[in-house]
Amino acid sequence: MSSYTTRVDSVASDTIKRHPGNEGLISELATLLTTFPPPFIHIHDPNTPRLTGALLRHLLGGLSDIDASTFPASDGAPRLTVAHLDAIACFAPRLFFDNALNQLARWRPTWEEGCENWGSDQPLRFNDSVDGFIHGLQALRDDMLADGDVMAAKKMKGKKGKGKEVDVQRPDVRLILVIEHAERIKDGLSDLLIPLTRLAEISRVDVATVFVSELEWEGIKPQRGGALSPFRISVAAPEKQTTLQRMNATFAALSSTSLAHHPSLTQLYNLFASAIYDICALYTRSPDELAYIAAARWPGFVKPVLDAHQAALEEDPDAELQSPSMESCMRLIRHFAGTYRSAVDALYPRTTTAAAWAEAHIADATVSQDDEDNSGSPPRSPRKRATRGDDKDDNNIAPEEIAGATAVRSLPTLSRYILLASFLASTNPPKSDLRMFGSAAERRRKRKGGGAVRQRASRNTKTAVPQRLLGPTTFPLDRMMAILGFLLDAYDLDHQKPGREFFMAGSYTELELGRVHVYGAITELSTMHLLQRTSAPDKLDGPPTFKCGISYGLALELARGMKIPLLELLWDSQQ
Repeated sequence: MSSYTTRVDSVASDTIKRHPGNEGLISELATLLTTFPPPFIHIHDPNTPRLTGALLRHLLGGLSDIDASTFPASDGAPRLTVAHLDAIACFAPRLFFDNALNQLARWRPTWEEGCENWGSDQPLRFNDSVDGFIHGLQALRDDMLADGDVMAAKKMKGKKGKGKEVDVQRPDVRLILVIEHAERIKDGLSDLLIPLTRLAEISRVDVATVFVSELEWEGIKPQRGGALSPFRISVAAPEKQTTLQRMNATFAALSSTSLAHHPSLTQLYNLFASAIYDICALYTRSPDELAYIAAARWPGFVKPVLDAHQAALEEDPDAELQSPSMESCMRLIRHFAGTYRSAVDALYPRTTTAAAWAEAHIADATVSQDDEDNSGSPPRSPRKRATRGDDKDDNNIAPEEIAGATAVRSLPTLSRYILLASFLASTNPPKSDLRMFGSAAERRRKRKGGGAVRQRASRNTKTAVPQRLLGPTTFPLDRMMAILGFLLDAYDLDHQKPGREFFMAGSYTELELGRVHVYGAITELSTMHLLQRTSAPDKLDGPPTFKCGISYGLALELARGMKIPLLELLWDSQQ
């Protein structure tokens, strides 16, 4: 017969298979809770608290199913009983006490028995106060010890023989109370916080309290003293390989009747999941959240492949769905890269559902049909395409710009004006602002050849490289706001409201620039990395500085859509 330690190791190994990447946490908890557990344990998991709760549920469920009476007394096997509570659901003390005692006693209220809780036949009510709850724990311990004595006596009577002494274990009872979302106790059940940390000391019962929380203990403990210092366990963020393993497992577990989850698309989904993680891990590393975002983006992502397969079926009804080539996979990933952040913004705070978001963004896949048709030829560089005069479609300016172009198309008009103002501020030198963006009365006259007057370069003079080829430069916020005011005053005439209070030129634009939604749009563009902030967020001296995050081709596309002559507003457009 195997020993108690062997059974515990078997349960821990089974839990590790179900929850990979948590080997250290599982081994530590299994050893602590089956030997000499501390009275109070605090598990801090800021990334995946729900997965940690499921891990504890599976581990403790397996440990409590072990019959401790079958092992010899030398093993010291305790009889474990577990209560797994959620501080969000147990928002009142009576709910907390009743759920804890019912789960510890493995009592399930039924309709036939009047939905009575455990201990209702006792003269003392166990859910009135903390004192009653402690008496309930003591009564539960006594009942379980009595049941253990009866079982041990029956086994001793069955095994007892002539001239033999049978050593039958009378296991000790150990209660384990697990509380998820423990940070809610401080707000809703603050009177229970200190007694729960000292539950073993107050009740004189072998009980271990386990808190699982997104916050550290410093953010939960009461301000006044009295709470017991916990045994702290910190759970690290899951590694990329572990997260991808969980995401790929969800793809394999889906129904095979869906063509979008056909087994031949497994390789494509693995690359897709890796791209999702690389972009969205900055915001969340929870495998469940990333799998939810992937489930919303996958129908539109795989639509070009399914459309190509549908076209192949019209020619050959027996054609099977084939995995796309590596080059086609990379084209799809580049095309949809700009939509992952928008998916995080909508799905992570649950402002919409995955099904609604997927249906609303299913049209994002239509542009990539041309890429699928040309998947056999390598992508052309933007400079070669410019020399050939192939600039009919601004979306084909550069493969790496497709993601940014997709995100920019959904921006409101004000955000597009801000992007153009940031591009001009990053490209033109500051000394040219007065000449290029002066007031209407001082606006420069249009010169032949466009742009500003340039000196004729001598043989010994080096040719200046245009700034748009050197990359964007940083600019202060007030400079971009001044350029934005010029663009709104000159080209946003349809949205300007006439009135007596706006009799001066530029007065309406000056009023609009001071509104909150303008700065809110700048913040949104900064989070989308279309505007890159270069100054420290906590810097107080001087205005914040930014840098444009869109390319020259994308700025041209924006300007053409808004009917703004961008080339006439560039200082070195002809260089």
